[in-house]
Amino acid sequence: MTTEIHLAQQPEADALLGRSPLAALVGMLLDQQVPMEWAFSGPYTITQRLGGDDLDAGQIAAYDPEAFAALLSEKPAVHRYPGSMAKRIQQLCQFLVDEYGGDAAAVWTDAKTGKELLARLKALPGFGAQKAQIFLALLGKRFGVRPTGWREAAGPYGEANCYRSAADITGPESLAKVREFKQEAKRAAKAAKAAGN
Repeated sequence: MTTEIHLAQQPEADALLGRSPLAALVGMLLDQQVPMEWAFSGPYTITQRLGGDDLDAGQIAAYDPEAFAALLSEKPAVHRYPGSMAKRIQQLCQFLVDEYGGDAAAVWTDAKTGKELLARLKALPGFGAQKAQIFLALLGKRFGVRPTGWREAAGPYGEANCYRSAADITGPESLAKVREFKQEAKRAAKAAKAAGN
């Protein structure tokens, strides 16, 4: 089943995110220190460079680490830090192979509660508490994965009608609103730091 996603703001990249659970996880993993569209178009770029039409956790986990880092470093680079991100993607894929037989969707398909799903997401390499909550909100709001208590487990990212994160993006207009929210949060944090709080 394909879900309509608008995170990469590129039709082919968004289509991959909508049909590939692993691509969605990798996009979320890449979503730091680069613009959101750059991060979420990364899985499509990786897929193209691997010569397939989807990502395969087993293939990525088994890939030669230096060759995989080189693949991510090719121009245009998949991330601002392609070497360290290549390592993180391989760690994530290895974890999925070891714990879920390489099936990324298995992380959430049988989770009974939002709390259980959040714990599973936090256990993924490269997923801290905030990233796990954002991805949980993304699953609930965009992919229809809604175990009991998912909104509560996603914290503020689970709120309806807000523009806080990737979970709230449905097109260019909402992307601009999320960007505005993040800039405002950064300004507030800077002001609080300057005030000595």
